[in-house]
Amino acid sequence: MTASPRPSRLGERLPPFYCPLERDLLHPEAKQVEARAVEWVDAFGLYPDAVERSWGLATHSADFTCRIIPEGDAEALLLFCEWNYWANAVDDWQDSGSEEVGTGAVVEHGVRLLRTIENPGAAVLPDGPMTRALLDLVSRTHAMLGPFELRRFVEGTRDWLLGAAWRAAQAEAGNMPGLNDFAAMGPLANGTRFSLTWSDVARKDRLPAEVLFSPAVTALTDAAGFIVSADNDLFSYDKDDHLEPREVNLVNVLAARERCSPAEAVPLAVDLRDRVMVLFTTLRARLSEGADPQLRRHLAALGHYVAGCIAWQSRAPRYASPRNRYELPLAEAGFEIRYADAPSAAGTEPPDLPALASWWQWVRG
Repeated sequence: MTASPRPSRLGERLPPFYCPLERDLLHPEAKQVEARAVEWVDAFGLYPDAVERSWGLATHSADFTCRIIPEGDAEALLLFCEWNYWANAVDDWQDSGSEEVGTGAVVEHGVRLLRTIENPGAAVLPDGPMTRALLDLVSRTHAMLGPFELRRFVEGTRDWLLGAAWRAAQAEAGNMPGLNDFAAMGPLANGTRFSLTWSDVARKDRLPAEVLFSPAVTALTDAAGFIVSADNDLFSYDKDDHLEPREVNLVNVLAARERCSPAEAVPLAVDLRDRVMVLFTTLRARLSEGADPQLRRHLAALGHYVAGCIAWQSRAPRYASPRNRYELPLAEAGFEIRYADAPSAAGTEPPDLPALASWWQWVRG
């Protein structure tokens, strides 16, 4: 990682990532998508000044978009990319630590946002650049997505907002949740289904509801979300390590549970994450047997989501030169990524966590 004025509580280097998935994929029109998305950001004045703009662009939202969806319609990717720039601006507000951003404010904004997506004419948000940009996104999303896809997107947005509200409530109460509670609810804030909807839209795939929402595919999707959330808690740890009480993330939950330092909790987080990765790859392979081409593409897309997030986060100045250490993001900041040849966790049995253990039944079934 690029040198920083204050060392990380996690240690000098991030642990190796076990990721036996296709890696380093990028949509061929990534540069064009990025340029057009930044034009949109600037046209709506999403950021109030040059400093905020620098931090907004440091999210590398276009890189995220084009790594988790390395194929498909560029217009769909552009709209999703703009959603990501907008959502990251909301996320930064939620994570600001400001006394004005309590649970009530997060819930109030979340409900109004959801109603605006479902009913753009509801007029429940105050006028301003963020609202005008949102209304543009919502209008174009309604035009591009069919009713089923739109419902998927709304539900994915609801996951993100409920997860964010739950984390805010824990922080406001000064409570570090237990591991099972965190495993069940913490990853919602990652917005897995918010993102995966656009993967299918870009490829123009229309999986039947009985397939997409089948218990096994649901378990696989939740497992992907847990892995990405765990990885994000490692990459983003330094960004929020100034907050008191400490940020609700997997490392801090484990540190509180084991009464150890964050650095000592990292191997525990990696073991749990790797155990879920083994489940993910095993279950995905099982579901691929006899699957039709459309389901196979969906299963492949879940892998792109997991692997693409690692590649994106390793390159994002938002994480590698965080705002609590730098006045401005460093354009070339990044993490040195190492990939592990094998999982750190021995064995293939489910962890002693009800929130996760139920996924294993679909491997054995």
